Amino acid sequence: MTVEQTLKVIRCKFCQGEAVVRFGSYKGIPRYWCKSCRRKFAGNDALPGRKIPPERVGAAVAMYYKGLSYKDIQEQMGQMYGRAPSKSTLYAWVTQYSKLAGEQLDRQRIPTGTTWVADEMVLRIDGKNVWLFDIMDAKSRYFLASYVTPNRTIGDVQVVFRQALERAEKPPRFIVTDRLKAYPEGIESIFGAEARHVQSGGIRAKINNNLVERLQGTVRERTKVMRGLQNRETAQAFLDGWRVDYNYFRPHESLGNRTPASVLGIESPLKDWGQVARLEDKTLRTDTALKAEPSYLRDRTFRVRRGGI
Repeated sequence: MTVEQTLKVIRCKFCQGEAVVRFGSYKGIPRYWCKSCRRKFAGNDALPGRKIPPERVGAAVAMYYKGLSYKDIQEQMGQMYGRAPSKSTLYAWVTQYSKLAGEQLDRQRIPTGTTWVADEMVLRIDGKNVWLFDIMDAKSRYFLASYVTPNRTIGDVQVVFRQALERAEKPPRFIVTDRLKAYPEGIESIFGAEARHVQSGGIRAKINNNLVERLQGTVRERTKVMRGLQNRETAQAFLDGWRVDYNYFRPHESLGNRTPASVLGIESPLKDWGQVARLEDKTLRTDTALKAEPSYLRDRTFRVRRGGI
């Protein structure tokens, strides 16, 4: 076998062309420039337009939803991969891929059971109290919807139940809540006679809110180490991502080490955050214009211009 045959052929990550030349390196990772589509790319497993392989990005997002702070994630990434992303980079990963995962998985209609449970809790965001509404399927513990709002009005109840109904295959037969005054009218306006509203009377009630209250206890524990709840928008983004992690990626001991999605027989196209990070995103295709050839690239050779030569 000749030396030429043993050399790995470098192909462009964008157009798969072989007209590729070396373009220096960045933090020890070689970079290349494609003469066909005139784009630069990193010589590692990162996706086109990215510098970091998706498995590493996914690992960081998974750590975040397991409860690690950005500082702890940096330390873990440094130990595992020899380099640590900045806190702003971690924040961008969590925000971007949480949204992307939610957009992909919320397209599915969920075959929920006959009973949903709902509850609300107070969160402290930017020095102010806001309310978090949760709705969960009692059978599978599938987290259907969450909504962050400064109020607990009938309109707020309508918003969160409308979200849950849009994600479910069919309405439930029973909806269990606490005795918040906004629930009866809000639920009636969305479901009419299709669902019976049951207001819990405490732990002695035949059906109660313990499942949702345990879920919210998990949310409270998570917020102790989270530093991104600066406003309602960041809180909602976090909760949407956390809902994906909770429903699809995190096995629960109480469910026989299965996820809520698997209990309902849902075949998810995404198995972990690494696969989410591999999704083709619009940001990968925003710059379609051909870029000018760098001045120090010449035909089939790599040269550096010095003193105008």
